[in-house]
Amino acid sequence: MNARFIIGAACIAIATAMPAAAHDPGEVVTPHFEEAIPNIPGKTLKAVIVDYPPGGASVPHRHAGSSFIFAYVLSGEIESKVNDGPRQIYRTGESWHEPPASKHLVSRNASNTKPAKLLAVFVLNSDEKALTTPIE
Repeated sequence: MNARFIIGAACIAIATAMPAAAHDPGEVVTPHFEEAIPNIPGKTLKAVIVDYPPGGASVPHRHAGSSFIFAYVLSGEIESKVNDGPRQIYRTGESWHEPPASKHLVSRNASNTKPAKLLAVFVLNSDEKALTTPIE
């Protein structure tokens, strides 16, 4: 899938299930991989590349109830706060994980002058449509 979707930095929605108005238009998420996991019926692995412009940030959001997430910084520096954990800055080559139904309260490019790029890999129920929902 080569289509590019403009949505919040970590408000990652593979399909058009998330309304564009709920997100900062500065971030670009590109679906990279999607495949049912053959030896785990009902589970799918989805991967996306998230491009953060300088100073780009997403709205606070909640991840899909079934989604376990592995995040890996491909370039730049990304500030993240998940659930009640501390704010942390992850640099190129560093990674973290997020348990199902996490609240992603901060997700932003830590730099106002350089872009950043993230690989996010989700393992989730195959019937999940929206990977994230904005927190109001």
